[in-house]
Amino acid sequence: MAETSGFLERDDGERIAWRRVAGRGPTVVWLGGFMSDMTGTKAQALSDWALANGRAFLRFDYLGHGESSGAFRDGTITRWRADALAAIAGLTEGPLVLVGSSMGGWISCLVAVGIPERLHAMVLIAPAADFTEALMKPGLPPEAHDAIARDGEWIRPSLYDPTGYPITRGLLDDGARWSILGAPVPVDVPVRILQGREDPDVPWLHALELANAIRSEDVVFTLIKDGDHRLSRDQDIARLVATVAEVI
Repeated sequence: MAETSGFLERDDGERIAWRRVAGRGPTVVWLGGFMSDMTGTKAQALSDWALANGRAFLRFDYLGHGESSGAFRDGTITRWRADALAAIAGLTEGPLVLVGSSMGGWISCLVAVGIPERLHAMVLIAPAADFTEALMKPGLPPEAHDAIARDGEWIRPSLYDPTGYPITRGLLDDGARWSILGAPVPVDVPVRILQGREDPDVPWLHALELANAIRSEDVVFTLIKDGDHRLSRDQDIARLVATVAEVI
């Protein structure tokens, strides 16, 4: 058994890059975070686990991320949700376990609401539900708001990219349309949430708000007291893999 890879063609000519392991279901689907890609530590660890255990697994990159085509500045929650649904429809069959990290936790919830009949369980890592409206927008400096109003975007400095990355008016306006907090989230399958208390990007109380909003009674929230946002240490990876194995 080996991992295969390819590109899924979208109607607009853009291509979603994907990697897949064939095996027993439910299919585990990795949904990555904002500006991350499918080759990250956690996604790779799940791929290795799937290969070793004969489990079905899919990972992919959103528009403007990783190996997929398109410009990052053209991305919105609407588009990245649509990429996830297209990848799932085109590359999987049967029940799904959605594993979403950061922004991918929010998109996992949006996907789950869209295809509830296929959902088996969810595992969310530092889920950033409503992050554009609840976390990103309030944290922008005044010059960012001025630039977005004037130019439609602001280039945010980044420790990981010397050129920074764009925060666009389109991303912020579109994100507000997909808010899920403040009302019950209609997900009725088992949900496991892994959250670091020392996460500087997604406060643990924000993730707990999502846990409380999810309608399912089978929700377990694990607070890792010394954990950061990435949760990519060896012990974090082991916990993630064990959690995925548990819900399967």
